Amino acid sequence: MQSPGEPRRRRSLTVIDGAMSMILVLLVLQMWLLTATLESYLAGHRGVATPAAILSGILFLGCLGLYGFVHGADRAAR
Repeated sequence: MQSPGEPRRRRSLTVIDGAMSMILVLLVLQMWLLTATLESYLAGHRGVATPAAILSGILFLGCLGLYGFVHGADRAAR
């Protein structure tokens, strides 16, 4: 028999899994951006570095926000 809080805990775990998947996608995108930017910079295109650094910072803040969301959801599930 399930405890009264079991459906809520299961729902929270589903939310955490989804957020962690989004973090993974953002980190892979950030690694791709780093690779493309470094290749372009080494090819002599110096103007690419600043916009890429700004976008990388935005991706980092997105990951940080999702981490805070996961932390809060985990705390609520317990």
